[in-house]
Amino acid sequence: MTTTSRPSSTAAPAGPRLKRSLGTPSLLLFGLAYMLPLAVFTTYGLVTETTGGHLAGAYFVTTIAMLFTAGSYASMVRAYPVAGSAYTYTQRTFGRHLGFLTGWTLLLDYLALPLLNYLVIGIYLNAAFPAVPAWVWVVGSVVVVTLLNVIGITLVSSANLALVGVQIVFIVVFVATGIAYLSGGATVPNLLDPFFSGDATLGGIAAGAAILALAFLGFDAVSTLSEEAKDARKSIPRAIILCTLVGGLLFIVTAYVAGLVFPDFANFTDTDSAPLDVMTRVGGGALFTFFTAAYIAGSFASAMTSQASVARILFAMGRDGQLPRRVFAAIHPRFKTPWLAVLIVGVVGLVGALLLPLDVAASVISFGALVAFSFVNLAVIKHYLIDQRERGARAVLTHLIAPLIGFALTVWLWTSLSPTTFIAGGIWVAIGVVLLAILTGGFRRKPPAMDFSEDDPAPLLES
Repeated sequence: MTTTSRPSSTAAPAGPRLKRSLGTPSLLLFGLAYMLPLAVFTTYGLVTETTGGHLAGAYFVTTIAMLFTAGSYASMVRAYPVAGSAYTYTQRTFGRHLGFLTGWTLLLDYLALPLLNYLVIGIYLNAAFPAVPAWVWVVGSVVVVTLLNVIGITLVSSANLALVGVQIVFIVVFVATGIAYLSGGATVPNLLDPFFSGDATLGGIAAGAAILALAFLGFDAVSTLSEEAKDARKSIPRAIILCTLVGGLLFIVTAYVAGLVFPDFANFTDTDSAPLDVMTRVGGGALFTFFTAAYIAGSFASAMTSQASVARILFAMGRDGQLPRRVFAAIHPRFKTPWLAVLIVGVVGLVGALLLPLDVAASVISFGALVAFSFVNLAVIKHYLIDQRERGARAVLTHLIAPLIGFALTVWLWTSLSPTTFIAGGIWVAIGVVLLAILTGGFRRKPPAMDFSEDDPAPLLES
């Protein structure tokens, strides 16, 4: 292993730079919009059946696991406050080859999440307005989201405030309506049943928790905005932890109330549309209408933020030279955004949303996320304890024990995914290996090295 020399922080920055305009509140809203607070209802029926009615318990397990991993992300952001997320952290810690494959694996999730949102928007709006085909709504949403992302991240951040607000209001109304329903003479199960009961199995809850990892990609998305944060080493770590805590609590509370008001999950009319049964039982047609509006608003916000994030990962890889630099590292002269990367993500989202069914799009998202989360946890240990030679009780606790727990939990969840998910994820990884072989002349050359931003003093590790 060797390190390349680099200019001092006073030198002019090399390569294209993004506009720094986001503080902690905007970053938190971005992460929450990406997480989609109403994402509880995206996989509600599937995970409720998988866990035997213990959805809240699965969210609790996932939240705990993600908090340890979020801590590792926060640590790595302080070391490397640049765009690229897990791709950057793995590359700088373990070398360029493994960094590329980590970024490639995570890229699968980021490409799938926007099209998942477009699919949901088309499905729900078609249900509300049957005369308009679902594909019309899909095309319209792709065009609007892509234009907003080209115009700029500040505009996306402003829109997130309203869209996240609608979802929070709905959750409050849903919880209040659910409590009123339970207090009005409904049969109330054991209050702990949504978390764990006598018929629960650890394997079932783990399998459900593994699927739910996709709901926590918001804190990873926050880390992709490190070059657009006003003070990345402080604001990004704060936003990552807050995003995980707030999002996890919203998921748990919503899942808990839903589990109490509709414990008879075996009677779902349809697993994919199980939330409709819950809304109808709790609040009738009025709550169902409110839910549809809030869910579409949330999906739109998630589509905007997820498309922004994957465009910035492509920007980082393009600036690195691991994707065509002229295309993926291109910055719009007026809006200062990676506009060609945004357009490409929009095209991929459009094609995928028109061709892929919802279950296929949803099944692969957690695969790459958990792989990337595992490497970020390991990166903390290597960077701080091995490379930086930190010592002392605090270093052992924060940079060894905590990331080890995070790594163990993510691997446990990852191995709980379905065989179909591993097949799809394995194919994507194989494509990445082939691409890396082409880029490196059969692995004989080192992959290109990413250019650091001007405020990042850390050297680049070569493999």
